[in-house]
Amino acid sequence: MTAQIHVPSLLSRAGAVSALTLAAVGGTLLAPGATPEAQAAPAHATKALNIAASKKGAPYKYGAVGPSRFDCSGLTLYAYKKAGKALPRTAQQQYNKTRHISASGRQKGDLVFFHSGSSVYHVGIYAGNNKIWHSPKTGSVVKLEKIWSKSAWYGRVR
Repeated sequence: MTAQIHVPSLLSRAGAVSALTLAAVGGTLLAPGATPEAQAAPAHATKALNIAASKKGAPYKYGAVGPSRFDCSGLTLYAYKKAGKALPRTAQQQYNKTRHISASGRQKGDLVFFHSGSSVYHVGIYAGNNKIWHSPKTGSVVKLEKIWSKSAWYGRVR
């Protein structure tokens, strides 16, 4: 198992010797006050996030799945396909296929689903710091944006 340590916080709070001791013990370690977001995302999730970010500025087009135009679920499908994972076509189908997780357990690369009642209407890829990469609507482009709604669910691609 690989140790995961936020070294600057540990060094300032516990001293260099204690931080090195913690690293040597192994296991998953979080600095005091750290959130689960600090844990490393799966490699395919990190790759999908980077692919989505590389499409910054690509225009929205309803039904488009790339490589130069996207709708919301087309962007997530494209990014994960390039990262080696298959997703269904629509945001609702993608939600149904992912492992559902809490907001406090989300990691970079997880999918963020916006819903009205039980219906999912939009999806993006979590980028950390309460932001997502997404392709929002006609007339817009792929961009990084703050999560604007409390009506969001989270899913992890397996």
